[in-house]
Amino acid sequence: MTRRRQDGIDPVARSRARRRALQAVYAWQMSGSKVNDVIAQFAHEQAHEVADLEYFEDLVRGVDKHQDELDTALAPFLDRDIEQVDPIERATLRIAAYELRLRPDVPYRVVINEAIETVKRFGAEHGHTYVNGVLDHAAADWRAVEFGASKKK
Repeated sequence: MTRRRQDGIDPVARSRARRRALQAVYAWQMSGSKVNDVIAQFAHEQAHEVADLEYFEDLVRGVDKHQDELDTALAPFLDRDIEQVDPIERATLRIAAYELRLRPDVPYRVVINEAIETVKRFGAEHGHTYVNGVLDHAAADWRAVEFGASKKK
């Protein structure tokens, strides 16, 4: 049984969509394939498990469409060029940056937590620590009001 919130969002399906989006963005980064081809491949696989297909597509298309803007926005928080960041961590940072900057409906804490959990699952042993540091600083800047309000609690 899925547990939808009052707003109709199923958090488990969203988490699965983020994991699939990470895999799709990773594949897109590594192969240079067209984003539509990557989405089609992953959407077919996703049809076999409960996931938020619409959210998956939004994340992947959003990263594709806004890649330059996202990379530029992330740059001040990175200790190296974005292309030198581990591919899993890079894909995760791009997805999270998209959510933080262009999906204000998603709380920043959810974005950061989901990114960390995804990197723990698919990334290098300590990759989640790097991603957490980058996103914590980015959220403090990009979502200053929300970030500040949560720190006062």
